[in-house]
Amino acid sequence: MNAPLTAATVRRNRIQLVLLALMFFGPVGLSFWMYYGAHFQTRHLVNHGELLTPARPLPEVALATPAGVSTPAHFLRGKWSIVYVTGEKCDSSCLQDLVELRAVHQAMDRERDRVQRVLLGEPPCCTVTELGPEQSGLVVAWLDSRGGRQLLAPFPQQTAAQRAGRTYIVDPLGNLVMSFAVGADRKGLIKDLDKLLRLSHIG
Repeated sequence: MNAPLTAATVRRNRIQLVLLALMFFGPVGLSFWMYYGAHFQTRHLVNHGELLTPARPLPEVALATPAGVSTPAHFLRGKWSIVYVTGEKCDSSCLQDLVELRAVHQAMDRERDRVQRVLLGEPPCCTVTELGPEQSGLVVAWLDSRGGRQLLAPFPQQTAAQRAGRTYIVDPLGNLVMSFAVGADRKGLIKDLDKLLRLSHIG
């Protein structure tokens, strides 16, 4: 006849069962969180820009540039992208926005290598002379092509006038994840992007 189990024995058995479950399911849960963490958690934590849910995959397209060459088709992959959209001319407000977005990039500090700045416009805008040497490192691409129209199709703002002057965030997998209105507070953009970088292990 078996002796009755004591409370201590029952508690010990439960602890062992929990530890065994963690050994089997813990690594799977951790991997899931590390890869998808940003997409699941930003819904609650990012609140300065407009979070696009679900995220909108962008096509891989090569676009012409003012330098006379084309971007790689994957130019919006591999890094977080701060994307600014303008028209045929980058006027004074556009240039000021680019200065501010450069400051946003600098504010990422040690994480800035995970982020790139991208300017999408219509020719003949955005020449090196217009932008100035302080915008070195800025990726500039033109939208006046079939590829440009394909790239813009997933954007929530469907007309050129609606998009002009807006800032967007694209994740390293090429998903459009956030949209910021014209004149949006750059401190809010810094906070949102910082959270995305901290919560995500991609890019």
